[in-house]
Amino acid sequence: IIEIAERIKEAKGDYYLENPYYNDFRSFGLEFLLDGLKKDLKDFRVEFDTWFSEQSLYDSNEVQETLDYLQEKGFTYEKDGAVWLKTTLYGDEKDRVLIKSDQTLTYLAPDIAYHANKLKRGFTHLIDVLGADHHGYIKRLKAAISFVGGNPDLLDIEILQMVRAIQGGQEVKMSKRSGKAITLRDLIDEVGTDALRFMYVEKALNTHMDLDLDLAVKNSNENPVYYVQYAYARISSLFRVCEEQNIAFREVSDFKTLEFNKISKLLLLLAEYPLVIEEAATKRLPHKLTQYLLNLAAALHSFYNDEKIITDDSVSTNEKLTLVKAVQIVLKDGLGLIGVGVKERM
Repeated sequence: IIEIAERIKEAKGDYYLENPYYNDFRSFGLEFLLDGLKKDLKDFRVEFDTWFSEQSLYDSNEVQETLDYLQEKGFTYEKDGAVWLKTTLYGDEKDRVLIKSDQTLTYLAPDIAYHANKLKRGFTHLIDVLGADHHGYIKRLKAAISFVGGNPDLLDIEILQMVRAIQGGQEVKMSKRSGKAITLRDLIDEVGTDALRFMYVEKALNTHMDLDLDLAVKNSNENPVYYVQYAYARISSLFRVCEEQNIAFREVSDFKTLEFNKISKLLLLLAEYPLVIEEAATKRLPHKLTQYLLNLAAALHSFYNDEKIITDDSVSTNEKLTLVKAVQIVLKDGLGLIGVGVKERM
């Protein structure tokens, strides 16, 4: 708040000492905070195609039009001075209040208008991402979709569990009341975007997650993103050795000298990659990809430690380099899909 006030003072001086300020302060504050959020998300490599303002639903009268429509269709009723939505018609445990007795709206009213707006724009498959404390919202939203003419089966609601920040072996306590919180910007500055993205995606959405801030900055194999990036860097180092020693690398199409039992794990994992991508995409399970990358990195590290890859035998060397090059391509592709970079040297 102090920072926003300083920006207003810098831009307008003493203007608001003599002029109305409420609406201007509100809009300036919203714009300032939203710009900060957009920058943080961009630095986290998250960019939205469209930002939608809830206020626009009020400005266009869509909230009131939605309420009028629900009343006309008989989906609402009055009780105790409030307006209720008949969500029990679609399996909800009780009907939900749309307009409270003091005539203010509940969150459900603009939420219904927003989903109706999406349907009007031609979207047929809707995906909502909600926090774990909104689990009870599922049935009322599906009921609302039905009331405004949509198919509730085409509304998917993903429930995300909470993330605890751990530092020094202890949970970092946060409190809305005291204003103590860890922001995305804090985490980006503390551990970096690569580590943060990988560790967030490492767990299934519906499982609780402990984000170990100390582990995230460790340069050791305990750190999952380091472990995968190091596998990529190790392969890069092999090709630098080839350049330094003037070893001509030629890709091969089959392996004639390598023993199958020594390369079978890598081959099988490489063959699985398209299936992993398909499952992660169609079932919206991105953690399947991070698990796969960790398994592939483990197999690469094992192969690297057990086998001398560059030898005097050019045939064997080219076969091994061809294999690890394929691994490197998949590692880079997989990390890229979750927005994590690769490192040539570590």
